[in-house]
Amino acid sequence: MCGIVGIVTKSREQKGKIDDAVQTLHQRGPDHQSAVSFQQLALGHARLSIIDTSEDAQQHFFDDSKSYVIVFNGEIYNYRELKTNLEQEGVVFKTTSDTEVLLNLYIRYGEDCLEKLNGFFAFAVYDKENKSLFVARDRMGIKPLLYYFDGTDLIFASEMKAILQFSIDKQIDQVSLFNYLQFNYIPSQHTILTHVKRLKPGSFIRIDDLQSIEKVEEQTYYRIPFNEKETIQKNAFNYDKSKEMLRNLLDDAVRKRLVADVPVGTFLSGGVDSSIISTLARRHKDDLNTFSIGYADEPFFDESDFADSVARKIGSKHHVFKLMNKELYEHLNDILDYIDEPFADSSAIAVYLLSKYTKQHVTVALSGDGADEMFSGYNKHLADFRARHPGVKESIVKTGYPLWKKLPKSRNSKFSNLNRQFYKFSLGANLSNKERYWKWASVIGEESANYLLKEELVFNPQRLSDAAFEYKKRKDELLKYIRKEGDLNDVLYTDMHMVLCNDMLRKVDSMSMANSLEVRTPFLDHRLVNYAFSLPRAFKINADMKKKILQDTFRDDLPDEVYNRPKHGFEVPLLGWFRNELRGVIENDLLSDAFIARQGIFNPSAIKDLLDQLYSNDPEDSPATVWALIVFNSWWKKYMME
Repeated sequence: MCGIVGIVTKSREQKGKIDDAVQTLHQRGPDHQSAVSFQQLALGHARLSIIDTSEDAQQHFFDDSKSYVIVFNGEIYNYRELKTNLEQEGVVFKTTSDTEVLLNLYIRYGEDCLEKLNGFFAFAVYDKENKSLFVARDRMGIKPLLYYFDGTDLIFASEMKAILQFSIDKQIDQVSLFNYLQFNYIPSQHTILTHVKRLKPGSFIRIDDLQSIEKVEEQTYYRIPFNEKETIQKNAFNYDKSKEMLRNLLDDAVRKRLVADVPVGTFLSGGVDSSIISTLARRHKDDLNTFSIGYADEPFFDESDFADSVARKIGSKHHVFKLMNKELYEHLNDILDYIDEPFADSSAIAVYLLSKYTKQHVTVALSGDGADEMFSGYNKHLADFRARHPGVKESIVKTGYPLWKKLPKSRNSKFSNLNRQFYKFSLGANLSNKERYWKWASVIGEESANYLLKEELVFNPQRLSDAAFEYKKRKDELLKYIRKEGDLNDVLYTDMHMVLCNDMLRKVDSMSMANSLEVRTPFLDHRLVNYAFSLPRAFKINADMKKKILQDTFRDDLPDEVYNRPKHGFEVPLLGWFRNELRGVIENDLLSDAFIARQGIFNPSAIKDLLDQLYSNDPEDSPATVWALIVFNSWWKKYMME
């Protein structure tokens, strides 16, 4: 795992900033940093050594002829097989690294090399003779790759902070800001800055002539097979055969991801997904270390007992880190400082602290990310399944809504959290498939997001503004796979493109890399993803059970309590923190009247109303929105305030 950065420019001054850009990626790659410049190109790399930790494998990496150079972030899990094939073709290797394999694979196959890779990656290859540049990202978007293009300069990097080291146009993207307030993340390839985009998962950029870049076009080399009926009928076996195939694919994915020249462990929350990964990993690794966190001051959020139960059953060396509320406050500035673009999934706090403590023991950890999106593991999936049955839907809307509206709603107790979820379900149950998805995926609705903004930034459909048109265009693009007559597989497919790569994977990558820890995701092996999306909906969910085939496949491997517990999610006790340890940060700094007035983006009255709700007996989702504003204002203060 590493960090990369590059710039194509005619400006000597811009190229001269490459070393500063590399230094911003130090936590992604603490073992070695380097940069190299050519006539109109500069490349930089920060290395976290995982495979072949010798100096010979350090990047930037040239081929023997010095005609090609690569900067590469990620791991190629099948590099040994690929290396053997290349050796049979006459290639002689000087290292045991996957970097050298990848570069030689590209030299021989060009963009077609991407089809041969099993792994996660973002890399760039410069062909010196042809003065061409090739930049690519892995199929699922596990590794980040952002790029900036203003018609003259092209800049790409693993993180926004590296791009911000160069002289760029930092215009705020109004639609992205609005989306951020709705979701607490930006659910598309767009970023908070108008000219910075994310390279889409499964895509690449080719620049054939660095001397004259007229436009930057993404090309797609991989799409998750969309779940059409003919695909399902062709690929799906009977249920028992499907379980066997699932077990074999996942076991092989775990085995491949245990290969490293540094210590490897697994995250173990006690949920189904991480428990399955840890169980399979233990079968391939006798001395497996597993890691989880608990909350000493917040029993409702502490699930460490479930993790303990799994660890005892599989015989791992288990590490539990019990967090005190004061530890959040002590690390808050470190967390906010590392967030180099607005991102407010609050579970990132837990991932940061888990990664920090895990890094004390291992350099690589396997996680269970991706299973919920592939096999229908979220509560919204069960709600959607039920909403497609008219009798259930009408009962919820007519009977449940008046009751749940009156009851307290928050994430801070079992009763109020259930009521919060049921209330949100009732608000979306009667909507169209597309609008229901949007409603349930968001933290706050469009009206509430508008209220937070100053008048001149409000999205008013009556104004027919360019921003309003762009908002609708992006929304339609994100929801294009949700069909009127579709089923739950439409929802899962959209989750993969919208939620997984822009929220879940971004969270894990950013917070683990902040601690120089590599996290690998066996569920997102592309062979397993392809297989999962060939399975019929009935294999994944019914009226009473989420992730049906996954749970049934591994039911005998895990303690019963893992399956009988409600899904909690990797949540953190925001409400308690905001009412105690973090109250000063809210009232005296990032949400103070003075800061809001100076910034000129948010509606002061809305901020006051939001804080009143936060401190009331019915806070609903106000803690999540307050956290989103804290993160945004911290970012603004660091990167945008003159």
